[in-house]
Amino acid sequence: MEDYEAHDEEFWRKLEEESMSRSSMLRRSAAAAAGLTILTGPSAALAAVKAESERLTSEGIPMKQLIKAAKKEGHLNIIACPRDWANYGAIMDTFQKKYGLGLTDANPEGTSAQENQAIVSLKGDNRAPDAVDVGPSFAVQGAAQGLYAQYKVKNWKTIPASLKDARGRFYGDYWGAISIGYNANLVHPAPKTFKDLLKPAYKNQVALNGSPLTSNSAVSGVFAASLANGGSVNNIEPGIQFFRDLKNAGNFIPVQGSPQTVASGQTPIVMDWDYLNIGYKKEFPAANWHTVIDPKGVYASQYVQAINLTAPHPNAGRLWEEFLYSDQGQLLWLAGFSHPVRFADLAKRKVIPKKLLAALPPAKYYKNVHFANDAQQSAAKAKIAAEWPTI
Repeated sequence: MEDYEAHDEEFWRKLEEESMSRSSMLRRSAAAAAGLTILTGPSAALAAVKAESERLTSEGIPMKQLIKAAKKEGHLNIIACPRDWANYGAIMDTFQKKYGLGLTDANPEGTSAQENQAIVSLKGDNRAPDAVDVGPSFAVQGAAQGLYAQYKVKNWKTIPASLKDARGRFYGDYWGAISIGYNANLVHPAPKTFKDLLKPAYKNQVALNGSPLTSNSAVSGVFAASLANGGSVNNIEPGIQFFRDLKNAGNFIPVQGSPQTVASGQTPIVMDWDYLNIGYKKEFPAANWHTVIDPKGVYASQYVQAINLTAPHPNAGRLWEEFLYSDQGQLLWLAGFSHPVRFADLAKRKVIPKKLLAALPPAKYYKNVHFANDAQQSAAKAKIAAEWPTI
């Protein structure tokens, strides 16, 4: 993946519209979250619209009115969004510059589980997150707990149906595939597959991004290892066994991979999202970071946006979502090497700069990509919870 070539746009449209249907994370949960009324409500807001040029969200709230209300709140709280994760630094800076709001990103290295927990534990507190970015299984769980507000962004219709809750409680934002990143200064020979990582040459070198007990990234790493070792999205056991074997070989280290450990050399090999590993090459040139994708273990997962039902800044939270799902926000994610959920629509309208397309790995790396639906994710999480502590 070192010499990137331009994407086949037709392939990417097909991948977004067809392959992502395998990621049907939307088995409806029983508990419903009641939607928040913004300002004076949709009907009153629509009555206030006098000019055809006034832009409306799909909730019927004029954008100008939403922006005004968000500015009155003056602040946005998000959580667990590292600046070097999928270009979030540029995304946050652009949002603040565009709308003039203060922004707090709490616990940047936090997990999806901690994001949902923050909504619960900080309810009624001005520090509570207004919006979260969690793994799909955590989104289903959060909706079932009644944690999220119902809200549909202006570009709702261009989000693939398989990647959004029909009631607007959560919706996919971007996705990535699990890859193997390594420090070419420290790792010899260069690994190419998951099975390679079992070799004695990689003793005390292999890490995951987080623990699969709490992290969507790590769960996805186990899924990818399972696919590479004869398993499937319905059978994650080979992936768990792979990490058991990796630990027994002395290759798996308890340190969780992060930008800091990559830069310091503490984690010479990290199984992580493609967009993170690819980004490290430019971010940490001294680490001489390279990225490969095991063709037998191409597992991908999206992350999911949701608005806190009891957000301290509800209008700022909605404005944040409108920005993320605008063309500008989606292209900023693409610039961070992730795959924005509205890619098919952007490609169809030919609004993606060729430079951004050329910077991504060739489409061929994703031809055999697998996604787990919410039922498969839930089953995998249960199996991991039962077996991982014994590894």
